[in-house]
Amino acid sequence: MATASLSASARTGTGKGVARSLRRDGRVPAVIYGHARASQALSVDARELSRLLDRVSAETTVIELAVDGTMSRTLIRDIQRHPVKRAIIHVDFQELVAGELVTVNIPIVITGTSIGVRLSAGILTQVTQELECRVDPANIPSRIEVDVTNINVGGSVHVSDLTIPAGVEVLNGGGDTVLTVSASKASDEGTAATGEATGAEPELIRKAKADEEAEAKK
Repeated sequence: MATASLSASARTGTGKGVARSLRRDGRVPAVIYGHARASQALSVDARELSRLLDRVSAETTVIELAVDGTMSRTLIRDIQRHPVKRAIIHVDFQELVAGELVTVNIPIVITGTSIGVRLSAGILTQVTQELECRVDPANIPSRIEVDVTNINVGGSVHVSDLTIPAGVEVLNGGGDTVLTVSASKASDEGTAATGEATGAEPELIRKAKADEEAEAKK
């Protein structure tokens, strides 16, 4: 489980005017909620938040959020960005409760080099980028790895083939495709060209033999 720390301040004002004022002051409007607490409006330092998000995976990192000196363990549930400038304009935090399972998206990371890619110029396509999982916040893995070393052209990996850490319940279907290794177009064309060349040669040989027999009968 990855963890990180962030400080926040409670705010009483809400609405667009208050949000714009906060952003002018270098802060980002935020909210923290959870079934064990009432929703609370907050603000966080924009630079501190950006530096944090540059080095952690927001969806799988437990954020120890200090709100005016009181620490809460949270997950970032939503990040809103400006449609043009891409600056963060609002963040939602969910407070975690001990023993309560949460649903998170865990990235799938490919390791190794497929034998089909390495020896046959195949193309590896990752169909599923992440898994939706139910897990205790204390056991959230940062990623789920899949080794593709032995996957040849025509091979594939499905969710049911993955090694899932103990305590993690995958909500995706077991038959969902994670990745495939297919033949490249150049490889297919090369095979077809070879077949055509191989098929043409016997035809020339047969024609030569027929000419020899005709000559013998004269």
